[in-house]
Order: sequence, then structure tokens, then C-alpha cells
Amino acid sequence: MTTITYNKAVRDRIPEIIRASGKECTVEQVSPEKWLELLNQKLGEEVAEYQAEPSLEELADILEVMRAIVSLRGETWEDLERARVEKAKKRGGFEERVVLHQVVDSTTSVSSRVIPVEVKK
Repeated sequence: MTTITYNKAVRDRIPEIIRASGKECTVEQVSPEKWLELLNQKLGEEVAEYQAEPSLEELADILEVMRAIVSLRGETWEDLERARVEKAKKRGGFEERVVLHQVVDSTTSVSSRVIPVEVKK
């Protein structure tokens, strides 16, 4: 017998799918505060999975976790979209493919740190 411990947020039907495959699993329904903490971790996992395999399916996973977080915070998808639009008005979007390489500040003598960034073409 092999036991694997996860202790992570999963989609609602995952326990049902595991049991249907003939395996056993233990689950728990956690408090909203703990769920938000776990969803924030899950968001990081999903982003890492997308970076490893940049597919539409992986993007959909990120979106699903984001929807759960927005709802748990008591906000709506429309609230998120409004916040996105407002930020885009102030700071722009990501449509023009701008890469910032460095900033020179002639008003100070402190050297700025250079952060190497790999740019995929």
C-alpha cells in the first residue's frame, strides 16, 4: 500500500474521481481563511505549471483558481475586470511587448541593481 500526502487545495470533484478509480482519500472542508491561504498557494502552483507547459488548459486552471479567490474575497469577476481596466488606464497593458532593461537616475550616486531577464523571442 502506498500513501501520498498532499495537503493542498483541489477541485471539487477530485475526491469523487479518486474514489471512482478504486483508491481511497481523506479530505477536509476548511475555513474560508484557510481556503484563501491554500488557494493562494494553488495559484502559484498553477502559474508554475503554465510556465512549464504554456497551454490553454494550464491558463484555464489559473483562471479557475482566480475565480475562486475573487468569490471568496466577496468580490465579483466584474469587480476584478474594473480593477484591471483602471490599472491599464494608469499604467498601460502588455500589448506593445515593452521590455525594460535599465533605469538611470542621475539624481543619486547609488548604483542600481541589474536584474538579468531572459527574453524569449
